[in-house]
Amino acid sequence: MKKLVVALLASSVLAGCTTMDPYTGEQQTSKSTIGAGVGVLAGALLGSAVSGKGDKTQGAVIGALVGGAAGGGIGNYMDQQENLLRQQLQGTGVGVERIGDDIRLIMPGNVTFQTNSYQISGGFYPVLDSVSTVLNKFDKTALSVNGFTDSSGSFEHNQQLSEQRAASVANYLSSKGVSGLRISTQGYGERYPVADNATASGRGLNRRVEINIRGTQK
Repeated sequence: MKKLVVALLASSVLAGCTTMDPYTGEQQTSKSTIGAGVGVLAGALLGSAVSGKGDKTQGAVIGALVGGAAGGGIGNYMDQQENLLRQQLQGTGVGVERIGDDIRLIMPGNVTFQTNSYQISGGFYPVLDSVSTVLNKFDKTALSVNGFTDSSGSFEHNQQLSEQRAASVANYLSSKGVSGLRISTQGYGERYPVADNATASGRGLNRRVEINIRGTQK
């Protein structure tokens, strides 16, 4: 009976929060739901164990409810932030990736900077304004702004340029109210390419800034 109750609770959590991805048309389960499901199972087992000789089924139910609430907290927060970022950045050329409870924004160099420059392109300011608005709304996150270049030029020059580009984006976010205490910067130069540097299109993809948004406990 206890196992049946736990299974029903977990499946109801997962089924109730499955939605349609507007970008792929596929059914998806939110990260908060996964976290809540894990919390349900862990809480149910703990609740049953501590109930001793009493009603183990009741203990499992109580534990599942408490565990589900705890497990879904940060995931739900990041789900909301991800959805708003996707809405704001659709069609801008900025990629939005979800990795666990983290969000990565990938900003290609062809929309952020001119070649061999760390001055933000004028047309990209509205995009960063939208990012800043979301980051200020969801302020319980830590941000890592990372710069990358292609392999053109010397290693030393590329390293410096990547650091300057990361700093330019971080400074602009700060100017729009995002707390500098949340932001760290790092330049990686020509390391960690995501495409072939032998082609112009590949170099364009490698010249990029990424903002990693890490969820913290609220």
